[in-house]
Parts: sequence; C-alpha cells; structure tokens
Amino acid sequence: MLPFTRPSLGEAEFDAVRKVLESGWITTGPNTLALERALEDYIGNDIQIRLLNSGTSALEAALLASDVGPGDEVIIPAMSFVATANVVLRVGATPVFVDVGLHSRNLDAEQVAPAISEKTRAMIPVHFAGLAVDMDPLYQLAQDNNLVLIEDAAQAIGTEYKGRKIGSSGNPVCFSFHPNKNMTTIEGGAIASHDQDFIQRIERIRFHGIERTDDGSISVTEWGGKMNLPDVGAALGLAQLPRLDDFNQKRRQLAERYFQRLHESEILVLPAHAEGHSWHMFCVCIDHDRLGTHRADIQQRLQKQDIGTGTHYPAMHLFPLYRRYGYKPGDFPNAERIGVQTLTLPLFPAMEMDDVDKVCDALNSIIPN
Repeated sequence: MLPFTRPSLGEAEFDAVRKVLESGWITTGPNTLALERALEDYIGNDIQIRLLNSGTSALEAALLASDVGPGDEVIIPAMSFVATANVVLRVGATPVFVDVGLHSRNLDAEQVAPAISEKTRAMIPVHFAGLAVDMDPLYQLAQDNNLVLIEDAAQAIGTEYKGRKIGSSGNPVCFSFHPNKNMTTIEGGAIASHDQDFIQRIERIRFHGIERTDDGSISVTEWGGKMNLPDVGAALGLAQLPRLDDFNQKRRQLAERYFQRLHESEILVLPAHAEGHSWHMFCVCIDHDRLGTHRADIQQRLQKQDIGTGTHYPAMHLFPLYRRYGYKPGDFPNAERIGVQTLTLPLFPAMEMDDVDKVCDALNSIIPN
C-alpha cells in the first residue's frame, strides 16, 4: 500500500533515540538545547528558537506571549488544519476567517485588508503544504495597523521566501515536527523570533510559568502550561535535520513529476508552484459534480490499486464550533470548494518516480484529459 505520507526513519534516528533512552535522561535536556541551536543555524538571520511539544502548543504560546486574548480578533485563513483556529479560541480571542487562493490555498493581503477592524490584534497566515505565503504585503499591513503577525509554518520547515528561510523574518514563526511533516521529532514544534523578551516569555509559558533566578531558585511570574519537548524527540530531530534539505529536494523532484503527468482542466485543479516550495503535500482539487462521482468513490478506486490519499482540509468556518460565530456556507467560496474537492496524493522522500507514475496513471484513468 502506498500511503499519502510516511516518515523517513533510518539507523541514525534509531541510534539517536536508543542513546537517549540508555542515558537515563529522557525529558527536556541537552538534546533539546542542541536541536534549538541547530535549528537556529539552519534558519539563520540570528533568530532564536525554542522547542515545544507540538506545533499547536507553539501557536498557542505565541498568542499568549503576544498578549492576544479576550476582546481581540485574529485574522486566519478559512482553510487550514483546525488547530490554527482552535488556538485563537483557546486564548479567548475571536477568529476572523478570510478566504484563500484556489491554487495557493494561502492568504492574500487584498482579502485580509477588508477584514481588519478596530478589534483586530493579530493575523496568522499559514504557509500551506510548504508554499510560502506572499508575506511582504502582510508585513506592511501588520505594520500599518499595529498588528501582531504570527506565521503558521507547521508545514513549511525548509521553505524559502525570496531566498530566505521561513522563520528568519524576526516576527514569531511556528513550526510542527509531527510524523507527517518534512522532518519529525515524533510530536513537537518550535517558535522562531528575534525578540528576546518574547523568547523569555515563551520559556515561561512552555513550562509552568517558571523563571529561574541567578541563585538557582525559581519564581513564577505568570501562567505557564506543560509544553516542553522531551529529549527523546529532540534526539530524533537532531538526526533528521541534517537530512532535511535532501528530503525536500526529493519532494520537489516528485512534485515535478506530478506536474509532468497531470494536466489542469475544468475538472482537475493543480496546486500552485513556486520557487522555495518544500512540498509537504501535493493536493489537487477534483470537480466531482462535473465528473459525476464523489470523492469517496475516487478514494476507494485508488485504494483498490493500493494508493492511499488524504483530504487536507475541510473549510473551518463550516465546522459546528465556528458556525456559532455566524459563519455559513457561501462565505468563503474557495475554501469551501477546496474542502469539498481536495485530494492529497502520496508524497514522501522514500517514493520513487514509478510510484508517482502509478498514482498518475490511476488518476488519469478516472479523469478525462
């Protein structure tokens, strides 16, 4: 069975985890510190990195450390993994959805600008599937309106925007290292920032609000959760990071093959392609109504040929939780079309070109050219 994704794990990862288990120190420790420094070197531009136990925790901590809370509005895309919206509710703020590009699935500044109100405190653009959002106009909007800009880069480790790594901008940028991401720490996440005060708050928020004094005692000055990353996961990340660029290069080659073998039509919409894309996923849209079928039917036909697929993602504003805020069908046409039509095709570094051909042959037999 060819799954839509699979983590790339080898002897280096097994050895790294084994050494941590044998050391007797398996929670946050020297490996976590080492991975933070390694990620800082990888991303560059003198940013600081702090690791957490998930990308979701990273987003929540970033909002808390930016003093986003009750009475505030946060602009987010209507199509993303639901964590992007859930963390806004978690800190007591109100999510304000904005439609995304059909091909890019990313926020666009022209759509964001009309959504800004006197209550808007922050925005969270998502670099969907490893494609960088066009950030310069959003940076300008944030500056002009005194907004906190937190980048959701859960799917974009190794992505570049205008020749610089996502994460090097200086404003808060949050990553995920879940097993389906381009590199993994089993579960885990990270925050990148230039702001030393912000980083110090992240350190407190991720571990019970504790701040250590010069004499080794502790003080608690604000609320903190339990969001620290154990050394077992960090050791795995240290083994993965040197391989990340090779992983991403293979993903780009596989994506290119998809573009060679699949052809955009009234029925099939292909994803946007841009320099610096890290290709976390390859998601297409299929107009099932025009085809006279249903997504589940296509998935079943592919599964019978040992091809697994995903559906990334439903439009968030149509979940019952967010309809309570007055959102309804028709509010964000692109997000809703993606939610109904999206199909995530297999893409991971261990795949071969023959695997892509197998997927494309199967899909092309279903969708007329």
